[in-house]
Amino acid sequence: MKAIIIEDEKPSARRLQRMLSEIGVEVGTVLHSVNESIAWLLEHPHPDLIFLDIQLSDGISFEIFEEVPLKSAIIFTTAYDQYALKAFKLNSVDYLLKPIDEDELSQALSKFKQQRLADLPITELKNMLVHQQKSYKKRFVTKVGQHLKMFPIEEISCFYSENKGTYLHTFEGRNYLLDQPLEKLEGELNPNIFFRISRKYIIQIKAIEDMINYSNSRLQLKITNLKDNEVIVSRERVKDFKDWLAQ
Repeated sequence: MKAIIIEDEKPSARRLQRMLSEIGVEVGTVLHSVNESIAWLLEHPHPDLIFLDIQLSDGISFEIFEEVPLKSAIIFTTAYDQYALKAFKLNSVDYLLKPIDEDELSQALSKFKQQRLADLPITELKNMLVHQQKSYKKRFVTKVGQHLKMFPIEEISCFYSENKGTYLHTFEGRNYLLDQPLEKLEGELNPNIFFRISRKYIIQIKAIEDMINYSNSRLQLKITNLKDNEVIVSRERVKDFKDWLAQ
């Protein structure tokens, strides 16, 4: 089986490529934009399977297939809520919500092996989603006593979980309780600005003051005005973290 990935978020693309490699799927090419994908598909044999993000840096990915006849099966990789695509689930091989789960990836590949896709309702899908731009949280609102307090993303250095609670930490060194888990926050934050380094922390790139080699191939971070000295990049996330820093 030959596959390609079309994904504009390079850390997400690298992570998916690595996951596929571990289960024996050859990913020969990773593409990052509509224009790049059109050019490549016009010049190369089409793969058996395309892992396709919906919103790319230069447009909606369905625009690719207005220029290039679709000859491959597609598995969507998307940050959109599952209900937005529920009506189309049977028309594609499958769709995977980010961050992609290994078990769900394996199930999607098993499904692909059992069915081949002839044509996708690309026009219908595009009409439904063309106005839904990939957007990320610009601010958070928390309750402080009887008051509500608003925090723009620029004021937040990290998010962390502690004692079954989720907190935002500001550059000024203050902590505020949120009413949603890190798992949900991860999909709402711009991945160019925030990175989940562990089960406990999502950090902002501008808040990183120092990085130190730590035991078991991990990294220790110093975060602006954060007293916790155990802000550790987990071993399985170190490579993606370094790629994220360098993008």
